[in-house]
Amino acid sequence: MTTIVLNSFVRRQTIDSPFAHWMIPDEELIERTLAAFEQAEQGYREGVLVVPIDPSSIFTAMVTLEEGDELVGAFVARVPGEQPRKKTYKKADENWTKPEAAAVDVILYASSTLAEDGDNDLPSEDGNWEIVSVNARPTVEKEPINPGTLMFNHFHVEGSNDGGTTTGMSDAEFVAALRESVAYWKDKAFIQG
Repeated sequence: MTTIVLNSFVRRQTIDSPFAHWMIPDEELIERTLAAFEQAEQGYREGVLVVPIDPSSIFTAMVTLEEGDELVGAFVARVPGEQPRKKTYKKADENWTKPEAAAVDVILYASSTLAEDGDNDLPSEDGNWEIVSVNARPTVEKEPINPGTLMFNHFHVEGSNDGGTTTGMSDAEFVAALRESVAYWKDKAFIQG
Protein backbone atom coordinates (compact mmCIF):
# COMPACT_ATOMS: atom_id res chain seq x y z
CA MET A 1 0.00 0.00 0.00
CA THR A 2 1.26 3.50 -0.85
CA THR A 3 0.94 6.24 1.76
CA ILE A 4 1.74 9.86 0.85
CA VAL A 5 1.90 12.82 3.23
CA LEU A 6 3.21 16.37 3.06
CA ASN A 7 6.64 16.47 4.69
CA SER A 8 7.13 19.40 7.06
CA PHE A 9 9.75 20.85 4.63
CA VAL A 10 7.11 21.55 1.94
CA ARG A 11 5.17 23.74 4.40
CA ARG A 12 7.55 26.61 3.50
CA GLN A 13 5.71 26.85 0.16
CA THR A 14 3.10 29.51 0.91
CA ILE A 15 1.42 32.30 -1.02
CA ASP A 16 3.96 34.76 0.42
CA SER A 17 7.04 32.62 -0.28
CA PRO A 18 9.28 32.76 -3.36
CA PHE A 19 8.12 29.21 -4.17
CA ALA A 20 5.12 27.55 -5.73
CA HIS A 21 1.95 27.39 -3.65
CA TRP A 22 -1.43 25.74 -4.10
CA MET A 23 -4.95 27.00 -3.57
CA ILE A 24 -6.47 23.57 -3.09
CA PRO A 25 -6.78 21.59 0.14
CA ASP A 26 -3.67 19.58 1.04
CA GLU A 27 -5.78 16.43 0.76
CA GLU A 28 -6.48 17.20 -2.90
CA LEU A 29 -2.77 17.72 -3.58
CA ILE A 30 -2.11 14.29 -2.06
CA GLU A 31 -5.02 12.76 -4.07
CA ARG A 32 -3.61 14.19 -7.34
CA THR A 33 -0.21 12.77 -6.46
CA LEU A 34 -1.65 9.33 -5.70
CA ALA A 35 -3.69 9.40 -8.93
CA ALA A 36 -0.55 10.15 -10.98
CA PHE A 37 1.78 7.86 -8.98
CA GLU A 38 1.99 5.35 -11.86
CA GLN A 39 3.41 8.11 -14.12
CA ALA A 40 6.23 8.86 -11.65
CA GLU A 41 9.76 9.08 -13.02
CA GLN A 42 12.93 8.26 -11.14
CA GLY A 43 14.43 11.36 -9.52
CA TYR A 44 18.12 12.11 -9.14
CA ARG A 45 18.58 8.97 -7.01
CA GLU A 46 16.79 5.87 -5.84
CA GLY A 47 14.14 6.77 -3.29
CA VAL A 48 13.19 10.01 -5.07
CA LEU A 49 10.30 10.23 -7.54
CA VAL A 50 9.08 13.04 -9.77
CA VAL A 51 5.31 12.88 -10.21
CA PRO A 52 3.67 15.13 -12.83
CA ILE A 53 0.24 16.26 -11.62
CA ASP A 54 -2.66 18.41 -12.81
CA PRO A 55 -1.47 22.05 -12.40
CA SER A 56 -4.94 23.55 -11.80
CA SER A 57 -4.94 26.02 -8.89
CA ILE A 58 -1.19 25.66 -8.33
CA PHE A 59 0.86 28.84 -8.77
CA THR A 60 4.49 29.41 -9.68
CA ALA A 61 7.01 32.04 -8.63
CA MET A 62 9.45 30.99 -11.36
CA VAL A 63 10.17 33.39 -14.21
CA THR A 64 12.42 33.46 -17.25
CA LEU A 65 14.87 36.31 -16.84
CA GLU A 66 15.37 39.04 -19.40
CA GLU A 67 18.53 41.09 -19.83
CA GLY A 68 18.53 43.95 -17.35
CA ASP A 69 16.26 42.29 -14.77
CA GLU A 70 17.21 43.35 -11.26
CA LEU A 71 18.30 40.51 -8.98
CA VAL A 72 18.46 40.50 -5.20
CA GLY A 73 20.13 38.03 -2.90
CA ALA A 74 19.97 36.63 0.58
CA PHE A 75 21.93 34.25 2.79
CA VAL A 76 19.15 32.33 4.51
CA ALA A 77 18.27 28.89 5.80
CA ARG A 78 15.51 27.13 3.88
CA VAL A 79 13.95 26.04 7.17
CA PRO A 80 14.79 26.91 10.79
CA GLY A 81 17.82 25.01 12.08
CA GLU A 82 19.33 24.34 8.66
CA GLN A 83 22.58 25.95 7.57
CA PRO A 84 21.97 29.06 5.42
CA ARG A 85 22.55 29.10 1.66
CA LYS A 86 23.14 31.85 -0.88
CA LYS A 87 19.94 32.60 -2.79
CA THR A 88 19.33 34.86 -5.79
CA TYR A 89 15.87 36.11 -6.74
CA LYS A 90 14.34 38.43 -9.29
CA LYS A 91 13.13 41.55 -7.56
CA ALA A 92 9.33 41.60 -7.57
CA ASP A 93 7.42 44.47 -9.09
CA GLU A 94 4.96 46.07 -6.67
CA ASN A 95 1.85 44.53 -8.25
CA TRP A 96 3.26 41.16 -9.31
CA THR A 97 1.31 38.03 -8.39
CA LYS A 98 2.16 34.42 -9.06
CA PRO A 99 0.57 33.05 -12.24
CA GLU A 100 -1.06 29.64 -12.45
CA ALA A 101 1.50 27.01 -13.45
CA ALA A 102 1.59 25.36 -16.86
CA ALA A 103 3.13 22.22 -15.38
CA VAL A 104 3.71 20.82 -11.89
CA ASP A 105 5.96 18.07 -10.60
CA VAL A 106 5.57 16.77 -7.08
CA ILE A 107 8.89 15.64 -5.63
CA LEU A 108 8.40 12.56 -3.48
CA TYR A 109 11.02 11.09 -1.20
CA ALA A 110 10.69 7.65 0.31
CA SER A 111 10.50 7.98 4.08
CA SER A 112 13.48 5.61 4.26
CA THR A 113 15.53 8.02 2.11
CA LEU A 114 14.61 10.96 4.33
CA ALA A 115 15.43 8.85 7.40
CA GLU A 116 19.11 8.83 6.32
CA ASP A 117 19.32 12.31 7.88
CA GLY A 118 16.34 12.13 10.24
CA ASP A 119 14.11 14.28 8.00
CA ASN A 120 11.24 11.78 7.67
CA ASP A 121 7.78 12.49 9.07
CA LEU A 122 6.48 8.94 8.47
CA PRO A 123 8.11 5.72 9.70
CA SER A 124 10.90 4.42 7.48
CA GLU A 125 8.79 1.65 5.91
CA ASP A 126 8.18 0.43 2.35
CA GLY A 127 5.31 2.30 0.71
CA ASN A 128 5.70 5.48 2.77
CA TRP A 129 6.35 8.56 0.63
CA GLU A 130 6.60 12.23 1.55
CA ILE A 131 6.06 15.32 -0.59
CA VAL A 132 9.12 17.53 -0.05
CA SER A 133 8.52 19.98 -2.89
CA VAL A 134 5.84 21.07 -5.33
CA ASN A 135 7.73 22.33 -8.37
CA ALA A 136 5.50 24.53 -10.50
CA ARG A 137 6.70 26.22 -13.67
CA PRO A 138 5.33 28.57 -16.30
CA THR A 139 6.33 26.25 -19.18
CA VAL A 140 5.68 22.58 -19.93
CA GLU A 141 9.35 21.80 -20.63
CA LYS A 142 10.98 19.39 -18.15
CA GLU A 143 12.62 21.00 -15.12
CA PRO A 144 15.87 19.40 -13.95
CA ILE A 145 16.96 19.78 -10.34
CA ASN A 146 18.32 23.25 -9.55
CA PRO A 147 22.16 23.44 -9.73
CA GLY A 148 22.49 24.65 -6.14
CA THR A 149 20.25 21.92 -4.80
CA LEU A 150 22.09 19.31 -6.85
CA MET A 151 25.46 20.47 -5.51
CA PHE A 152 24.26 20.54 -1.89
CA ASN A 153 22.88 17.03 -2.34
CA HIS A 154 25.96 15.66 -4.12
CA PHE A 155 28.48 17.15 -1.67
CA HIS A 156 26.26 16.53 1.36
CA VAL A 157 28.07 15.63 4.53
CA GLU A 158 25.93 13.31 6.62
CA GLY A 159 24.91 14.91 9.90
CA SER A 160 26.02 18.39 8.78
CA ASN A 161 22.52 19.92 8.69
CA ASP A 162 23.30 21.45 5.29
CA GLY A 163 19.94 20.34 3.89
CA GLY A 164 21.40 17.91 1.38
CA THR A 165 20.39 14.33 0.71
CA THR A 166 23.25 12.30 -0.74
CA THR A 167 22.92 11.64 -4.49
CA GLY A 168 25.05 8.51 -4.69
CA MET A 169 26.12 9.68 -8.17
CA SER A 170 29.53 9.03 -9.64
CA ASP A 171 31.49 12.15 -10.63
CA ALA A 172 30.57 11.54 -14.30
CA GLU A 173 26.86 11.19 -13.47
CA PHE A 174 27.02 14.34 -11.35
CA VAL A 175 28.69 16.36 -14.12
CA ALA A 176 26.09 15.19 -16.65
CA ALA A 177 23.23 16.12 -14.31
CA LEU A 178 24.86 19.48 -13.51
CA ARG A 179 25.32 20.24 -17.23
CA GLU A 180 21.59 19.63 -17.86
CA SER A 181 20.66 21.66 -14.78
CA VAL A 182 22.78 24.69 -15.69
CA ALA A 183 21.46 24.70 -19.26
CA TYR A 184 17.87 24.92 -17.97
CA TRP A 185 18.36 27.24 -14.99
CA LYS A 186 20.78 29.75 -16.63
CA ASP A 187 17.91 32.20 -17.30
CA LYS A 188 15.41 31.15 -14.61
CA ALA A 189 14.84 32.57 -11.15
CA PHE A 190 12.18 32.81 -8.52
CA ILE A 191 10.52 36.09 -7.68
CA GLN A 192 11.25 37.32 -4.18
CA GLY A 193 7.93 37.41 -2.38
